[in-house]
Amino acid sequence: MGSDCRKSLGHLRVLDLTRVLAGPWCTQLLADLGADVIKVERPGSGDDTRAWGPPYLKDAHGRDTTEAAYYLSANRGKRSVTIDLSQREGQELVRTLARSSDVLVENYRVGQLAKYGLDYATLASVNPRLVYCSITGFGQTGPYRDRAGYDFIIQAMGGFMSITGERDDRPGGGPQKAGVAVSDLMTGMYSAVAILAALAHRDRTGEGQHIDMALLDTMVAMLANMNMNYLTTGVAPGRAGNAHQNIVPYQVFTAADGHVVIAVGNDAQYARFCEIAGRPDLAADPRFVRNADRVRNRDVLIPLLEDVVRTKPMSFWAERLEAAGVPCGPINDIAHALADPQVVHRGMRIALAHALAGEVPLVASPIKMSATPLAYERPPPRLGEHTDAVLRALAGLSADAVAALRRDGVI
Repeated sequence: MGSDCRKSLGHLRVLDLTRVLAGPWCTQLLADLGADVIKVERPGSGDDTRAWGPPYLKDAHGRDTTEAAYYLSANRGKRSVTIDLSQREGQELVRTLARSSDVLVENYRVGQLAKYGLDYATLASVNPRLVYCSITGFGQTGPYRDRAGYDFIIQAMGGFMSITGERDDRPGGGPQKAGVAVSDLMTGMYSAVAILAALAHRDRTGEGQHIDMALLDTMVAMLANMNMNYLTTGVAPGRAGNAHQNIVPYQVFTAADGHVVIAVGNDAQYARFCEIAGRPDLAADPRFVRNADRVRNRDVLIPLLEDVVRTKPMSFWAERLEAAGVPCGPINDIAHALADPQVVHRGMRIALAHALAGEVPLVASPIKMSATPLAYERPPPRLGEHTDAVLRALAGLSADAVAALRRDGVI
């Protein structure tokens, strides 16, 4: 395919055999970076998330369209082709598309695509340069390889929920999942990084490869400093609610009119915080001078700080602490976050033309690049929107051949 030098990945074609979130999040990122992403879906139903509503995108008259908000969040920039992989003719179509693709991403259960002749070994034999990324809950190997992987289960099994939520000895204490599917989203991000690394290797050697990504691996890996807290002490960290395991004070406080996050990152910031709070004595107290002391004595210090913070409104703390170089901010809901002047200035809200609704509102990628800025050219596709065009251009089929496949239920 032709290269577009204005797009980082404008020279690449990605065959997307994924659904739900981890895989689509990965391929949406590649599409944002300029790759031609062809999303292969089941005829008639498509990606599971197309039905995961309400809410649905509204048309110009305020009526629900068929496009679920969940689906719209992870499929921008792609072309949709409907192919029935259970039929021999459908399998051959996918093999044909794979021959001219640089990357294939799939999240079928282990071994399922091998039954269709669409596994890495088979496709690599016809396209040795193919980078083939498999995303599953537990990976291609190991005792859990045949299990289905769901983010909620992965958050539980991977240790995330053991450190998320209020302390067990406080009201509302107990394990808590994150508000978004963190293992899915992070696996999508790690997968995109792995794909780009494999493409760099291919550029040097001409050799494709198989990438084996697992949600559980990702969940374990992303615990970062919490992992090291355990590995260096032998004691598994527990839940700390909105407090930080290693830094004090670094948590939610109740102000006179709402909640603020005060994130003191070092001893100098702590001293300035105490000065603004009118309690310089707490900065001089030997129990609290160093962060290590504050961590050890948090149960003494935090109630003292809570008493001070609740005497002033949020605006007082946000303005005074930020001016003094002490990080502080309000807890916004999503509506307020998207309307924040900084978020607006950074262009994080976009809209694209949409055939059913006039336009679809979306959230942009956070990636900002000087030479190859991201371009948002395609809205999340309607089911099978590009089937005819893709099969005629990339599979070399005539209009009559495409029509015959449609009559037979292959597409």
